[in-house]
Amino acid sequence: MTETFSENEAGQSVKLSVYIITYNEADKIAAAVQSVVWADEVLVLDSNSNDDTVKIATDLGATVIQIPFITFGKLRNDAIAACRHDWVFSLDADERCTSAAKAEILKVLAQPAADAYYVPRRNWFMGRWIKHCGWYPDYRQPQLFRKGALIFDDHEEVHESFRVQGEIGYFKAAIIQVPFQNLEQLLHKTQRYSTLGARKLERKGKPVSMATALSHGLWAFFRIYVIKFGFLDGWAGFVLALGNFEGTFYRYAKATTVKLNWTHPPVDDDEAK
Repeated sequence: MTETFSENEAGQSVKLSVYIITYNEADKIAAAVQSVVWADEVLVLDSNSNDDTVKIATDLGATVIQIPFITFGKLRNDAIAACRHDWVFSLDADERCTSAAKAEILKVLAQPAADAYYVPRRNWFMGRWIKHCGWYPDYRQPQLFRKGALIFDDHEEVHESFRVQGEIGYFKAAIIQVPFQNLEQLLHKTQRYSTLGARKLERKGKPVSMATALSHGLWAFFRIYVIKFGFLDGWAGFVLALGNFEGTFYRYAKATTVKLNWTHPPVDDDEAK
């Protein structure tokens, strides 16, 4: 890590902490860490991975801190609290900071005009850049921010909400995201996130049924594939739209299963006759 990250107009040193949250990201973590080794601090906030994620990150010089997963909102707040420096850059394990994004970070920190910045992401999937599907510029949440300016909702299991205290800015330079190495990872993420999403629906008391599961799922597909021009991304766009349908459908279907208690058959099989 470098001793001094940047200097502001007054000549004061400005240092940056980078945090990366992980769980079983052995196939992605090296590229993520290597893209930010120039920062003053790189923290990997791991939730008890059982693969080589921790070893790989440690070997590359990152500091690994174990934080049990409760919700993504709480995990991000804990990650920010663990950062030592006044400015924080958030990077997911499937993301890579580009040289252009690094240069813009340096420029911003030398003379910040805002307290939190959205950073565009270019997504690579099925051998191509995804230019539609709502995946570019893909402003998900501020990723560069002054510590204390970005606060997440501790209770949000997934797709966590947040609030920004201060001014908001937008980067021109993009980072890279490789969300899925293969279709198996897409299916795995769909399974995990639909379960977390079902818990969120239950907690918020949202109306759920198999009808809402189907209607929301169909709308999710239509929104990605038609309204956001996913069809222009070829097979990759179709697969992403279909994955969005499945994730949305099973989120509502899982919540419906819990609501209607479809977990156990009758004790006496005569009741089935």
